[in-house]
Amino acid sequence: MTPSLQQAIKLLQLSKLELQEVLNQELLENPLLEESAEEVKPEEAETTDQKNEAEEEAKKVETKEKDKEKDSFEEIDYDAYFQDYIEYGYNPRMTEEHEEFPIENTLTRPPNLTDHLTWQLNMSDASPRTKEIGQFIIGNIDEDGYLRASNEEIMTSGGYSAEEVSVALRAIQSLDPIGVGARDLRECLLLQLQFLEVDEPLVETIIRDHWDMFMQRHFVQLAKSLGIDMKTLEGIVEVIKHLDPKPGRKYSNERAIYVEPDVYVQKVSDEYVIVLNEDGMPKLRINGSYRAMLNSMDSKQDGETVNYIKDKIRSAVWLIKSLDQRQRTIYKVAESIVKHQREFLEKGIDYLRPLVLRDVADDIQMHESTVSRVVSNKYMHTPRGLFLMKYFFHSGIDSDTGEDISSLTVKKKIQSYIEGEDPRKPLSDSKIMKILNDEGINIARRTVAKYRDELNIPSSTDRKQIF
Repeated sequence: MTPSLQQAIKLLQLSKLELQEVLNQELLENPLLEESAEEVKPEEAETTDQKNEAEEEAKKVETKEKDKEKDSFEEIDYDAYFQDYIEYGYNPRMTEEHEEFPIENTLTRPPNLTDHLTWQLNMSDASPRTKEIGQFIIGNIDEDGYLRASNEEIMTSGGYSAEEVSVALRAIQSLDPIGVGARDLRECLLLQLQFLEVDEPLVETIIRDHWDMFMQRHFVQLAKSLGIDMKTLEGIVEVIKHLDPKPGRKYSNERAIYVEPDVYVQKVSDEYVIVLNEDGMPKLRINGSYRAMLNSMDSKQDGETVNYIKDKIRSAVWLIKSLDQRQRTIYKVAESIVKHQREFLEKGIDYLRPLVLRDVADDIQMHESTVSRVVSNKYMHTPRGLFLMKYFFHSGIDSDTGEDISSLTVKKKIQSYIEGEDPRKPLSDSKIMKILNDEGINIARRTVAKYRDELNIPSSTDRKQIF
């Protein structure tokens, strides 16, 4: 698998929020990538300008061998590629035995950052006065690990002297996680360098003396200021990237799950229109100043810098092309789902039809594994509500009408029968089977039992009310 194909596959299976994080990270890491200021209409599924620009750069930069790479999803036999992993994959549950945890070792919640810092402060040999001030400082540290109170505010809170506050602050900043108690990102990174003892003095020099240039990503100017080449600077930047900008997050107890639709389905007149949700997504393009710089350079005199810029352009081209491929593939899959499930969108769950990955794959002429990656962790907002794209894929049950009925529809029927039953005489699986058979749904008793279990509904014996 070529690097560009690997990247395309990785991007395809990400949710919108995950993709935003990846793209923002790429913007930080690749100086030749920048966010376009041009506004793009949300209904445009294909980013034509990005695609043309990427293809233009690819012709200038990519070698003939890379031009021959085949990175389309259709040309890869995923089943064969992953067969060894599927057959011989390691399953730790098959080989390991775990002891049960004693009840006294269980917690109602894991310790948060405040608990962790307080425990360390109490275990330290600091004076009672320092611990008192330190406790106030800890109370003003946010979940990211940053101190949100000035020295003057701390002094005023208890009539402490400037020296006492400084001693307490140093004590807090010496605790785990390293970098905690800083007031801004720059101070946080410097604290981490102090305790990690990184033996690259230029790392601290950049953060301390060239911070604005670094944050603005003026790396060519930064390299000239430091008197180093771009390759050396890249290694230094790599060190900075591995520092933790939010040291307190590892002790966060938040488990919030944010759901944002990847696709909107809207009804316009008698047709359903598909709109990809690109709100908040950076529009990527190649930085023009670096392209001009590359054209003006002498490949012999500035060989190392030229190669560096070419590598970064190639990486940017691959990313833009992979992103464009991802958006077009999601659009095609969503379009096929809407075509197959139009009756559901019109009339509701009773009309949800059976659908498997192969149906969509055959419709859009792509591999089943590609469809599987598209519908993974992605949401579709429809006039019927917000659904995981996987929701629309279900096996079918034979019926007397000649058309299969979705297993999800059958489950809903089973649930409704049980909700309306006499609790003193609950419906058995056999009785539910007979009711469904009378409605023309050809289902076996064991299938009814299977669906009931999947709905987390007890058996009729366990549901029966004696009193």
